[in-house]
Amino acid sequence: MVAVIVAAHGRLAEGLVASSAMIAGPQEDLVPVTFEQSEGPDDLLAKYAAAVEGSPSDQYLLLVDLLGGSPYNAAARFAAERDDADVVTGVNLPMLIEVLGRRMVGADLAELVEVARTAGSNGVKVLSNIFTPTPTDDSDDEGDEL
Repeated sequence: MVAVIVAAHGRLAEGLVASSAMIAGPQEDLVPVTFEQSEGPDDLLAKYAAAVEGSPSDQYLLLVDLLGGSPYNAAARFAAERDDADVVTGVNLPMLIEVLGRRMVGADLAELVEVARTAGSNGVKVLSNIFTPTPTDDSDDEGDEL
C-alpha cells in the first residue's frame, strides 16, 4: 500500500482529510501535516519523518498545496533522499478522492502520481464553460427565406 501524506499551510490538510472521509470513508495510512506560522522547514521534515515511521506502507505519496511553498520545499527535500516517495503539488479534494480510490484497488506510487496530476487538473471547471449553450445553425430549419 502507498501511504498518502497531505501537507499544507495552516489547517488545510486536516480539512481535506476530514472532507475526504465524508466522501470516501475513513482511510488508513492517510496523514494530514499542518504547517503553522511559527514553524520552519525542519519542523515539516520531522513531521514527514514521523508520518513515514508510523506507517506500515513501503511507498509514500506527499500531496502538497503550493509549488515553492514550505510544505513543498520540505517534501521535495524529503523525497529526494528516498526512492520510495514522490511529491505532487496543488492538492485539492478531487485529487485526494481519486488517489484514495485508486489506492484502494492496489495502485502503486507511480500510478498514484499520475492519478493525482490528472485528477487535480481535471477537477478544475468553470461554470460558464460547462453550461454555456452552443450556438446552433438555424438556417436549415427556416429554408431559403430572405
